[in-house]
Amino acid sequence: MPASEPTIVATSMGFLSRQRGPYDLRPGPVFELAAELAEAGPAPRLCYLGQAVGDRDSSIAAVHAAFAGTRFRASHLALFPMPNVDDVRAHLLAQDVLWVGGGSVANLCAVWRVHGLDEILHECWQAGVVLAGVSAGSICWHLGGATDSFGPRLRGFTDGLGWLPYGNGVHYDSEEQRRPLMHALVADGTLPTSHCTDDGVGLVYRGTRLVEAVADRPGVAAYEVARAADGEVRETRIEPRLLADRGEPTGGGR
Repeated sequence: MPASEPTIVATSMGFLSRQRGPYDLRPGPVFELAAELAEAGPAPRLCYLGQAVGDRDSSIAAVHAAFAGTRFRASHLALFPMPNVDDVRAHLLAQDVLWVGGGSVANLCAVWRVHGLDEILHECWQAGVVLAGVSAGSICWHLGGATDSFGPRLRGFTDGLGWLPYGNGVHYDSEEQRRPLMHALVADGTLPTSHCTDDGVGLVYRGTRLVEAVADRPGVAAYEVARAADGEVRETRIEPRLLADRGEPTGGGR
């Protein structure tokens, strides 16, 4: 069964490291949440989209290895150098969850539009396939956010898909440029009210409504950054619900 209404899980969380190498990962608890939201049943179908890193072979291999032996039936969609499935639309609509990895959100959105994937993904969203992702895979569903797509100095990005009518800030507690830039972008009107996430935190949207924040670790939070009537920017902390982690204790997410 598909999700009961269009659902997006936009995060600064995802896979967790087994601490035996950079690509030795396991699924974090956000994947069980996404499957639950998708009403996926005992064998959730999940497709990984890695266009934000140019469909890098090592990332695709790491995702498949992470899901090996789990209840998830994992696949991937590659667009470089050409699509790896005959019917992209049919493949994506057959999934329960689409997971979009991090990287360059500017390149991600541009490549999707070239291939008409923005229209296909919107159809998936409306059909009840849960759209989810981390970092670039979080910002992309929003109007924009702060990105390092153009270099190590963060810049504002306003060319997201825009289905969620907010700005989005990721890695809010772990990269020192993130918070002040998001405040500046909201202050000058480049971005509207924005939702931001510390590492380990995700946002669950039903339709375009933010219904809750979730976390895969204690001590982190989400935030609403909004410009008040007096022109000042105000940040409101949103306490997340802590997700149960059924795997072994590990380090940071991707």
